[in-house]
Amino acid sequence: MTAPMPVKLNIGCGQDIREGYVNIDGADLPGIDFKVDLDACATTPLPLPDNHFQELELVHVLEHLYHPLPLMQELYRIAAPGARLHVKVPHVGHDDAWVDPTHVRGITPMTFDYFGQPKYVDMDYGYTGDWRVAKCDLIVLRDVFDRIGRHKMLEAVVLYRNVAKEIIVELIAEKPSRPRDKTLDTPIGYTIVPV
Repeated sequence: MTAPMPVKLNIGCGQDIREGYVNIDGADLPGIDFKVDLDACATTPLPLPDNHFQELELVHVLEHLYHPLPLMQELYRIAAPGARLHVKVPHVGHDDAWVDPTHVRGITPMTFDYFGQPKYVDMDYGYTGDWRVAKCDLIVLRDVFDRIGRHKMLEAVVLYRNVAKEIIVELIAEKPSRPRDKTLDTPIGYTIVPV
C-alpha cells in the first residue's frame, strides 16, 4: 500500500525540497515529486487532485511567470476550502525585482487583489479562482525604517525605490467562490516588517 499524498505543496521548489510536502518544479531535480511547467497551466493542468492541499508555498515563483492567472486558478482547484497559500515575491520597487534576467514581471501588494473574484466586477478574463488576502507584510530595509520611522514608511514605499524589499502574503482559498461584488473588493492592509 502506498502512503497517502501529503496535504502540503511546495510549488516551484527548485532545490528547496521539503519533507512532508509534495514538491513540484519545472526542473528535473533530485527530490522533485512532479516536474511541471508552471507557465503552461492554461493548457496543461497540474497532475494533482481537486480540493486536496491545505497548505501551499509559492516562494519567489510568480515574478518568473508570463501567465500567473492560470497557475493561480489551478492552485485554487487543488486547494481544500480554506487552504492557505503563502507567497513571497520581490517588491516591484526594489532592484531585486528587475536585476534577475529571469524575472518577467513586477508585483505590488495590489496584484494579489486580482487573484480574488471581487476584483472582476467590470472585467472577465475567464479566471475562476478566488484567493482572499488574509495578511500582507512589506519587508523593508531596517536602516531606512530607522531613519524615517513607521509612520512615513508606506509613503516612502510608494514614492521611492529600494525601500520595500519583499512582499510576503497569505492567501485563503474561498470555496465556494465569492461573488463579483464591488463591496467585497476591500483595500489590502499592510504590515511593515523591518529587517
